[in-house]
Amino acid sequence: MRSSLPYVSIGLPVYNGERFLTETLDSLLAQTFENFELVISDNASTDRTQEICKDYAVKDRRIRYYRNDQNLGAARNYNRVFELSTGKYFKWAAHDDLCAPEYLERCVEVLNQDASVVLCYANTRQIDEHGTTLRNFDAKSKLGSSKPRERFCECVCVSHPQVPVFGVIRAGILKKTRLIGNYSSSDRVLLGELVLLGRFYEIPEYLFFKRDHPQQHWRVYPTVCSRQVWYDPAKAGKITFPHWRLLLEHFISIKRAPLRWYERTLCCIYLGWWVRLHWRYLAKNLILKEPKES
Repeated sequence: MRSSLPYVSIGLPVYNGERFLTETLDSLLAQTFENFELVISDNASTDRTQEICKDYAVKDRRIRYYRNDQNLGAARNYNRVFELSTGKYFKWAAHDDLCAPEYLERCVEVLNQDASVVLCYANTRQIDEHGTTLRNFDAKSKLGSSKPRERFCECVCVSHPQVPVFGVIRAGILKKTRLIGNYSSSDRVLLGELVLLGRFYEIPEYLFFKRDHPQQHWRVYPTVCSRQVWYDPAKAGKITFPHWRLLLEHFISIKRAPLRWYERTLCCIYLGWWVRLHWRYLAKNLILKEPKES
């Protein structure tokens, strides 16, 4: 029965996260909303990640720790924590980010009160490796629009950090998507799918702290092509067409979504705008192995 299961599942995929993992785990376990499980999938880490996770799992029964025999890539590991989850709501957590104690409580309140909201997240501050505030991210009000085309345009055509992917999501809705793909920027595609299925709600409080540090994947892999390896190690050394893949995946999202014909048409028009914004990179994909764009 649902009552015997955790209300919220937090999925934490991690690879060699020993530097920030303890602080992140403390942040999650200090949530004022306590009815949750924490599912950790260790992507064959070679540092102290396994030791840290096992120590915490002994102390708190809400933690379920799994370890992959080999590095599956970020995409499969992110999807694995969701597949292992059992909660009504689901939240991804990065090993280096922090949440205020009220984060889950505020998000659950919103989702329980408004069935039109499929994902709830909070205002975000960017912090450095020492926890010092670097900047505040701008709010994205159109993600909460009642019109799917406006949400899609805001999510796909406007450049912004993909912090909503770390919000609290209705698990039943997330199951209808293709989850995280094994290609670069697939988190943006996932968010594009979700906004076509319902509204996002951004809590007007700074409750999420996104960490910026030298070991982040987008710094280690500075270009879209090189970043493919982070998502899927099997792509190492292969020529890919990342922007063309994004175009295709966004189109598939529009085609799959339960939209009225005019909403679908307008979303396709916005996707045409996306092509106009990115035509240089689409062209570079065809003539260069490694476009100089991040």
